[in-house]
Amino acid sequence: MKPLHAGVLAAVATLIADQASKLWLLFVFDIAHRGAVRVTPFFDLVLAWNVGISFGWLQSENPMAQIALGTVKAVAVVVLAIWMARSRTLLATVALGLIIGGAIGNAIDRFAYGAVVDFALFHVEIGGNVYNWYVFNLADVAIVAGVAALLYDSFLGVPAAKAP
Repeated sequence: MKPLHAGVLAAVATLIADQASKLWLLFVFDIAHRGAVRVTPFFDLVLAWNVGISFGWLQSENPMAQIALGTVKAVAVVVLAIWMARSRTLLATVALGLIIGGAIGNAIDRFAYGAVVDFALFHVEIGGNVYNWYVFNLADVAIVAGVAALLYDSFLGVPAAKAP
C-alpha cells in the first residue's frame, strides 16, 4: 500500500469511528438523558459540549469566533492534506491522516451541533480528592496520536536520504 493511500485510509477510518461513536452515544445510548455513566472506577462516559478548541481552550459561543475558528481549522486541514500528499514516510502519512480525520470529525460536530461532542472522562481519587482529566472524544485521541507519531517520525524515524 502506498503511503498516501494509508494516510487517506487512516483519515477515513478515524472520521467514521469518531462520528459513529458520537452518533451512538447521542441517539442510541442517549447519554444526554443518562448523565454520567461509570464504566470503570477510573473512567466515565459523560456528555460535554465543547465550544472551544482542544482541552476546552478558547471557549466562545460568539458566532464570529466560531466562524473564525472554523476557517482556521479548514485552512489547517488543507495544509495538512498537502503535507500528507508530499509525505514520503508511512508513519508520517498515517499520522497526518489521523490528524485530518480527527479535525474533520470535530468540524462536523461544530457544523451539526454548534459544539464538539466530548464524552470520555478519566479520573482518579487520591486521599478523598477526585482529579479529572479533560473530557474528550475519539477525534481528539486520533489528533494526539497523530501529533505524537509525527514527533516520533521527525526525531527518531528513518533519516531522509542525503543528496549525492
